[in-house]
Amino acid sequence: MALILVGLTSTQENLWWGAVILGFVVVLAVAGLLTVLVLEVRTIDRRVLQVRGSLEAAAANTEDAALIAVAAEGVESVLAEGLEHHLFLGRVLGKVRS
Repeated sequence: MALILVGLTSTQENLWWGAVILGFVVVLAVAGLLTVLVLEVRTIDRRVLQVRGSLEAAAANTEDAALIAVAAEGVESVLAEGLEHHLFLGRVLGKVRS
């Protein structure tokens, strides 16, 4: 295979070197941006897993929420009975003191 030498002027040679260097800079910039993109996607994946864990924990915490109404009824009945005792004792003590 024969080596073909192309005679370039100094201006043409400088333009070619400028294009080669510019191409190299563009390749480095694209590689840097792709690296940033990959790192951001990994961060998003980690945070999605954290959110999923939080949602699962919230679901587990509210599983027994139906029991809140039952407990509230029990508390209401205890308070009502306590009020009855308070009123009764108030009447009794009022009669005893007079």
